[in-house]
Amino acid sequence: MSPATVRRKRAGRARSALLGAVGVLVAFAACEALGRSGTVRSAFLPPASEVLVRAVELGGDTAFLNGVGATLQAWATGLALACALAIPLGLLLGSVPAAAQATRVLIEFLRPVPSVALIPLVSLLLGAGSETTVALVTYACVWPVLFNTVYGLGETDPLAKDTLRAFGFGRLAVLLMAGLPSAAPFIAAGVRIAAGTALILAVAGEILAGFGEGLGTFIAQAGMATDGTRDVLAGVVWAGALGLVINLALTAVERRLFPWAPEHRGSGT
Repeated sequence: MSPATVRRKRAGRARSALLGAVGVLVAFAACEALGRSGTVRSAFLPPASEVLVRAVELGGDTAFLNGVGATLQAWATGLALACALAIPLGLLLGSVPAAAQATRVLIEFLRPVPSVALIPLVSLLLGAGSETTVALVTYACVWPVLFNTVYGLGETDPLAKDTLRAFGFGRLAVLLMAGLPSAAPFIAAGVRIAAGTALILAVAGEILAGFGEGLGTFIAQAGMATDGTRDVLAGVVWAGALGLVINLALTAVERRLFPWAPEHRGSGT
C-alpha cells in the first residue's frame, strides 16, 4: 500500500476520533445545560459535571472497584466459555456441510431468542448469582463468534485447499493450515462484537438480580435510594467507559495480529 494511502487512512481515523470527541462534548454540554437550567429536575437529571465528579470519586471506592472486578470476572468467564464452545463448533459446521444441515433448524430456532428473555428461567435454575450472569453472557456471545467462524471458513481460498489436498494432506490438516488462518480475522471480529454484548448482559443480569457484588448491583441499589440518580448515572459512565476501553483494546489486538485484513491495511502499526 502506497504511503499516500496510509496517510489518508490515518487522517480518516484522526478525523473520526475528533468527531467522536466533539459529539461527546456536545452531549456533555447539553446535559449540563439541562441540569443547571432547571428545565429538568436535578433529581432526575443532575448536571453532567456532578455525575462526572461522582464517577471519579467512585474510582477511589474499594467496595465499588471490587464490584467492577466481579462484573469483569463474569464478563471474561462468559466470553471465554462462549469462545471455547463457538469456535470449535463453527469450524465443524463450516467444514462439514452435513453437520451444518443437521443443526440448521436448531440454530435458527435458538438464535432469535434474546438473552434477556432467559433471565427468569436461568435465575430459577441457577439462582440469582454469578452463575446466572455467566450463563447469560455465554449464551449471548456464542452467536457472533459462531457465525463469524463459519463465514470466515467460507472465505478460505479454494486454491490453497486444493494445493494442500494435492500434496496429500487430509481434511483436518487442510482445516488447520488453510481454513483456520483464513477465518482468524473473522473470529477476532466476532469476539470483539461479543465482548460488547457480554458486558451489557453482565451488567443487566446484575441489575435484575439486585443483590450480590457487581457494577449492575451498584446501579440497581443506587436506583432504589431516595437521591440515587447521580450514583446511577455515574455507574452508567463506568459501564460505558469499560465498554469503550474493551473495544479499543480488542481493535488494537486485531490490528496487530491481522494487519493483512482489509480493514487494517495501512494502519501503521
